Formats: sequence, structure tokens, C-alpha cells
Amino acid sequence: MRFSSDIKQLLHRREKGKSLEAPFYNAQDILDLDIEVIFGQHWIFVATEPELPEPGDCVTVEVGQASLLLLRGDDMQIRGFHNVCRHRGARLIDERATTIGNIVCRYHGWTYNEDGELILADHMGAGFDKSCHGLKSIHVRSIAGLVFICLAENAPDDIEEMARVMEPYIAPHDVANCKVAHTSDLIEDGNWKLTLENNRECYHCEGNHPQLTVPLSEFGFGFSPDETDERRSEDIKSYLSMLENDHKHWESCGLPSAESDHLANITGFRTMRLPLMREGESHTLDTKVASKKLLGKFTDARLGGLSFWTHPNSWHHFMSDHIVTFSVIPLSPDKTLVRTTWLVHKDAHEGEDYSLDNLLQVWKMTNQQDADLVRLAQLGTQTPAYEPGPYSEYTEPHVEAFCDWYIKRLNDHFASNTSELAAE
Repeated sequence: MRFSSDIKQLLHRREKGKSLEAPFYNAQDILDLDIEVIFGQHWIFVATEPELPEPGDCVTVEVGQASLLLLRGDDMQIRGFHNVCRHRGARLIDERATTIGNIVCRYHGWTYNEDGELILADHMGAGFDKSCHGLKSIHVRSIAGLVFICLAENAPDDIEEMARVMEPYIAPHDVANCKVAHTSDLIEDGNWKLTLENNRECYHCEGNHPQLTVPLSEFGFGFSPDETDERRSEDIKSYLSMLENDHKHWESCGLPSAESDHLANITGFRTMRLPLMREGESHTLDTKVASKKLLGKFTDARLGGLSFWTHPNSWHHFMSDHIVTFSVIPLSPDKTLVRTTWLVHKDAHEGEDYSLDNLLQVWKMTNQQDADLVRLAQLGTQTPAYEPGPYSEYTEPHVEAFCDWYIKRLNDHFASNTSELAAE
């Protein structure tokens, strides 16, 4: 696909330390580029292993025009394929989630096994070679129970670096022995980058998230100890002191906790275990556990919250009693799907070990508050008066890191295409 030279000009004149120009949030051709270059070439988070707990369990994911299916095989491995029959292109699985034996196209009955091999195609003649008509596969990588896919022919191999770093952080929460308590799909009225930018800072938290800031301190999300405001500076220093003490305790218990920042990588990510306020147990309004059945081998509920962010489309929170995962998929220049999944221990019983309302309350309300803010930001970018504004050096370093990563990916794409054309 060839894109307008206007996009290259926008990339070249981007000012460091400022937000992106309006077309990055509004132009259809830039969204098309995002789908091709960002969501089509990089590892994206799409599901958790507990969404496919048994052999034959299948989920589907839509990314741009591509429909994908993930299938748990008899060997318990998860495989991924384009959700398209190799006969005449019918969609194979039309449900978001289902359980199947083989993959059977309902149109003409072409049947594929768990490896995507075509095993039945009636009436095709003696010379028909089934081996040439298997499903088109996609890359799948589970990191401690979080499932990432890549649609590129050659997926970025630094996913292995993310796995090496992250598996020790996530493994104690034992995602494999969790179950899905609830999934929520929220369509935000804004560009996917505004959704990510909003997530990457807590500058807005104090004034907009009264529920979230009960268990979570805004200072855990990018605030600088060099903040010039004296009151705020002392609060930040107090928080950082608590963070240091809690990290020493958690590390002594075998829980990796220190910040690990790899946001500049091709597969960009960052993690850190953060203290929780008051009772310090979970993301609830009383800050106590939402589920009495703790995850893994935990016996202490006061383990803070492990936060994990990935470019270009996810963030996650792991507590002692439950996990919340988030994925972001662009739908149009001004529509974005945010899918939130809550996981609890597989043996936890609703109504006995946990109340669903209590489990969901903080993030259900926070998600809607964020959606309202993203809508306002989108409306602002559509006005003639919009121009890129300055990032706060104290509170928005991770927003700038995301935008830097995004711009570099597009620049690398254009540079690669230019080199390929010159070589022809």
C-alpha cells in the first residue's frame, strides 16, 4: 500500500516534547497505516489462556479487516490462524468464543484439524492436493498466560526478551490456574492512540478517578520527585520511600518488583509492582481483597499491584486475589474497542468467595471515566484551533515514550520501503 507523502511530512516535522498533530488522530489514511504497520507487524495482546481452558476452546479476534481465530489443541498448545476458509473465503468461526472439534466451514464442509491442515474437502476431484490448502497461520506467543499474536510474516524476535523479563514477575500469580470472571467491551469515541496516551499518565487521575485513586496512588504512574510544587513534592517523596520499603519486602518474598523499562524496544514494555493504599490488598473501594481465594501459592494478601504495559495495545494489573487485563483495538479513526477481562482463581465461587459487583466496580467506573476523557480529547483534535501541546516533564514521560515509539515505527517503515525500492 502506498501512502501520501503528506504523512512523511507530518513525521518529519513532529516536535519532540509535544503531542502529535491532528491528522494522526483523525485521518483515515493514517489509521490504515497504523493497521498495516503497527497492528499488522508487531506483537499485540489479544487474550488470556483462561479464555481457552480446554482442548477445542476457540476465540476470535478482529484486527482491522483481518479476522483471526485462536484454538487450544489436544496438546494444550494455542495455535492461531486467519479465520478464512481456503475454499471460497467464508468466515470459519462466527462467534466470539466457542468450543469445537475440528475447524469446519459451514458453507461447503471443508474441514481442518488443529494444525490448520485441510483433512476433508469433498467433490474436489482426484487431482486436488489438500496439502496446498491449509489455513494461513499467525504467530502466537503466550507469556505466563497472556496471549500475544503477530500477523507479520517475520515477527519481531525481541518478544523473547519480554518473555525472559516478564515471566518471573507474572508467574507467581499463576494465570494458568485462573478463570474468567467477567469480560467487558467498551467502545471509546476516540482514536486508539488517545486511548493509549490517556492510559500512560496519571496527571488526570486526581481530578477524574475518585474510585481508582482509593487503592492506587497517582504517584506510581510517572510523577517526578522533582515536582516544583512543595506540597506535591513532599507527597511524592513519601510515596517513593514507601515504594522502596515495599520493594525490599516483596523481593525478599521472591516477588520481582523493581521497575523494568523497555519502552524503546520494538516490542516495547514496562513493568513495576506498586504499593496499594489503606488496607493495601486489591483494586477495590475498601482496598481489601475482592476474592477470598488468593492466586497461586499466595498466603499474604498485601502484595501490592504488579502493573505491566505493552506497546501498542495493552496494560495489565496483577493483585494477590485477581487480575485485570486490557486490550485496545482500533475500529475507525475515532472509535476504539477497549476489552477488559477480570480473572480470579479457578476454584473461586461467585457469591461465596467474591462478589462480581465488588470485583468490577473500580475498573468499570474508571474505564467509563477514561472513555469520557478520550471523547473530549478526540473532539478537541477535530477543531481548527488544535495544535500539538507540551507534555508535562513531571507527569507525562510515558506518554512521550509511547508517541516516540509510534513515530519511530512509522519512520522505520518508510525508510525500509525506500531502501527496498532503491534496491529494485
